Amino acid sequence: MAEQRTVRYAHIIGWGKHIPSKVITNDDLSRMVDTTDEWIVSRSGIRERHIVASSKETTASMSIAAAKEALKVAGVAPDELNLVIVATATPEYSFPATACLVQDALGAENAGAFDLSAGCSGFVYALAMGAQVISSGAQDCVLVIGAETLSRIVNWHDRETCVLFGDGAGAVVLRGSDEPGGVLSTLVRADGSGGDVLMLPAGGSHQPPTLDTVAMGLHYVRMNGREVFRFATRVMDKAARQVVAEAGLTMGDIALFIPHQANLRIIQAAARALDVPMEKFFVNLDRYGNTSSASIPVALCEAVEAGRIQPGDHVAMVGFGAGLTWGGAVVRWGVPRPPVPTWRRTLDGLRYVAAGVRSRARRLQRRADAWLFGSPAPKTIDEGGA
Repeated sequence: MAEQRTVRYAHIIGWGKHIPSKVITNDDLSRMVDTTDEWIVSRSGIRERHIVASSKETTASMSIAAAKEALKVAGVAPDELNLVIVATATPEYSFPATACLVQDALGAENAGAFDLSAGCSGFVYALAMGAQVISSGAQDCVLVIGAETLSRIVNWHDRETCVLFGDGAGAVVLRGSDEPGGVLSTLVRADGSGGDVLMLPAGGSHQPPTLDTVAMGLHYVRMNGREVFRFATRVMDKAARQVVAEAGLTMGDIALFIPHQANLRIIQAAARALDVPMEKFFVNLDRYGNTSSASIPVALCEAVEAGRIQPGDHVAMVGFGAGLTWGGAVVRWGVPRPPVPTWRRTLDGLRYVAAGVRSRARRLQRRADAWLFGSPAPKTIDEGGA
């Protein structure tokens, strides 16, 4: 007789975010391109956005900051992590994965790491992957991050796109438990026939960087705004209905909806289609703009901080983005963990310092080996610019 496997539930036990300090308002943009605050607000709902201010602020550095906050809230040490997933459309490099830089900087020595590319749906996709590896019994503790440095791939002379995007990072820690709850259902879908609707044309193997691609601005975001709007309004309510039904719930059971923060009109259209009051939708779009894969985890953190999510609440997250992709997740919020004692915070701080020392020692060892054996010394990678 086959042994019955114990069901494992993936609970969100920690959360954290990092937002760059530099702010660009709509009035600032009106001095850069032909636009006005009224034009931007009426079409998107965005009033300001945060962007990185120096070369030391990157997708990796923001991911690391958000991850440290999430681990601190969870009371989880880096070496307890089994997997690190970074959802991003703006990775540090084509390779190595940004997740590997984060894993190294945290000292998560027992974790695998990889990046996930699904545009603005990235965090929902990564949350689904993390929850599923836990429910399968393959892993027990997973760090999921959504992070973007979109300001570096936006054409600041194109008013159709530069007014929309911002930078930031958000992270959650998932841990397996026998207690029912946590991530109840997930949905990931794609329609690749719409890939050219929202894309970064050059920089990959199709169009490697050349003087011509740079001159033509092909390393900047290209978007058909009208088509993205039509797509988003079509799939947002559809995805919400499906993922809520798969969780065995009704719309009335959902305490809070956290949608991808791309456009206020899209969120309002979804609310009307679902016949759900806007009060049940968490919106911070006006302050951050579209931060792509970071938008949902950042909004989740702020909803928790604002007391909008309580133990036992059902929370629905829905996103859409380049690919074209869309997806959703429903989470039953767990009982908050007791406050992490001061001694544990101090110990975790020492662990981070020790992890940094070990990482530098490994790099020095590789360089020494290269010198001793006559092979070219590899270039060092700063810890994600941190």
